[in-house]
Amino acid sequence: MSNKKEYSNGEVTIVWEANKCIHSAMCVKGLPDVFRPKERPWIKIDAANTVELVKTVKQCPSGALSFYMNDKTDKSSQTLETQVEVLENGPLLVYGTLNVTHRDGSKETKNRTTAFCRCGASHNKPYCDGAHVKHEFKG
Repeated sequence: MSNKKEYSNGEVTIVWEANKCIHSAMCVKGLPDVFRPKERPWIKIDAANTVELVKTVKQCPSGALSFYMNDKTDKSSQTLETQVEVLENGPLLVYGTLNVTHRDGSKETKNRTTAFCRCGASHNKPYCDGAHVKHEFKG
């Protein structure tokens, strides 16, 4: 069973991967008319324009939300410059494409936004799973 769902307005497709979500609610805070967690379907893509949708999806710290432009010649979703941001009392966000090598030697490529644990309590290390909220991490 796939945890991936797609929502399209014709110009852009938002991809939702539930298993990656850390429930930061950045999407809900950014576009509450689009991202409605108590309703089904929870994404009402026609409630905002493409620019607003892309801007909000790029704020997703876990990468649970991503997007691609339906016009195959538009590569804007794939040209994100690598940047690092420390969220107060939260994870370390790395924007861009990166290659992660795990302790066991396995490797994976992460695209767009990746949230790395800073509090040490994540059960999904090196990634953030939202445990910092429960543990009241300060930093």
